[in-house]
Amino acid sequence: MKHELERGTLSRVIAVINGKGGVFKTSLVANIGGLLAEAGSRVLLVDLDPQGNLAEDLGYSDQGDGGRSLAAALCFGAEPTLLTSIRPNLDVIAGGPELDDAAAFLGAKAQKDRDAAHLALAKMLAAVAGEYDLVLLDCPPGNEPLQAAAVAAARYALVPLKTDMSSRKGVAAVAARMDSVVGLNPSLDLLGVVLVGTGTNSKQVHKVTRDHLIADFGTDEVLFPMTIRHAEATAQACRERGLLAHELERELSKAPKWWEVLRGEAKATNAGPKSASSVAEDLHAVAMEVTRRVAATESQEVSA
Repeated sequence: MKHELERGTLSRVIAVINGKGGVFKTSLVANIGGLLAEAGSRVLLVDLDPQGNLAEDLGYSDQGDGGRSLAAALCFGAEPTLLTSIRPNLDVIAGGPELDDAAAFLGAKAQKDRDAAHLALAKMLAAVAGEYDLVLLDCPPGNEPLQAAAVAAARYALVPLKTDMSSRKGVAAVAARMDSVVGLNPSLDLLGVVLVGTGTNSKQVHKVTRDHLIADFGTDEVLFPMTIRHAEATAQACRERGLLAHELERELSKAPKWWEVLRGEAKATNAGPKSASSVAEDLHAVAMEVTRRVAATESQEVSA
């Protein structure tokens, strides 16, 4: 059965995806989305993960529905509920445990009509994505039906990667997932790979990872020139406070200095990790690189 889909509104949908968990996917979605929204872009974030951790990163846990609305949209074509103005210019479609049922439904549907199952998210997004400058998909690890739906809907895939072997295998799984939907989504492209949770001085480790990417893709141009440093304290502080890294940095900059507290000129506060500034800087650089690569691709397409 052939399924027609107008993809014009999907030209700026980015699936943030890796076959392995714990590689900063949700943090990237939240922070890239938040930074670009603050810069004036209209951004939609779609939480496809049954864990629903995007709610913690953005501090909207009390507004979510556990993924019920998104699950109904994927399974039955219902209109999804938008959580609007989570930040200025930033809207969200919430995820959560209800998506486990949606994944099972799509898996069963794929046995009868594979294309329809894979295009469920694309059809939903085609109706709403035109209202936004960018749509970011927070993809779950190891969930074939939801990952397939994500790459079938996306124009680009962005792959966060740690330097360990299992994370590199996750990249290979993403490549296989992309290949599986190329007939439905021939415009799908790899936006890039960004190293996360790594030290800036780990040059030998970075070289090994770069060599593996060259072996997998024939070039290292897929690798973003910047990395996101490992900073567990900042990640924990952001999630506990429902703040993005640049928001945490801004909050900490307003905290009183130690000598002001010592002199009795201010009250002591629970300041936060010193690494917040470095992590915020890294994420800002990644957000700008995402914008640059999308703009470069669009410029090439106009010139062609």
